[in-house]
Amino acid sequence: MASNYNVSVNETYKFSLLKTDVEKMDILQTEPSKYHILKNNQPFNAEVVAKDFHRKIYKVKVKSEVYEVAISDELDQQISRMGFSLGSTKNITEVLAPMPGLILEIRVKEGETVAEDTPLLILEAMKMENVLTSPREGVIKNISVKVGETVDKKQLLISYA
Repeated sequence: MASNYNVSVNETYKFSLLKTDVEKMDILQTEPSKYHILKNNQPFNAEVVAKDFHRKIYKVKVKSEVYEVAISDELDQQISRMGFSLGSTKNITEVLAPMPGLILEIRVKEGETVAEDTPLLILEAMKMENVLTSPREGVIKNISVKVGETVDKKQLLISYA
């Protein structure tokens, strides 16, 4: 069975490509994020100006227009058919201690809006400082620990609104 890709451009244009179609494309990489493309004997240049590898979304500039291109392969399509999505793993409402340790520093405040991967606090465990980061974007609802407090594994540290 040939590999199939579903492609969406600006969430408006949707089409499917076979892996063999992709292999036949006349595309030459000229720089790390720039490409020379030949389509229907017409040359043009394209540049990938932004990329989100986790969601497989790319912003591609052609001439002066920027297009958002989302690509899903067979695995992504199967996951979607099963009712799962990438976003579903981000419905986390609590941050629990991954191991027992000592709270050295708290870097956020209740009511603060944080982005994914924002440092929340530092937990010392086994003589190592571990920076715990936000698993998602959100608002800090409650901080259940204080600096200098020892915590147990799976103890609630922070909850989101």
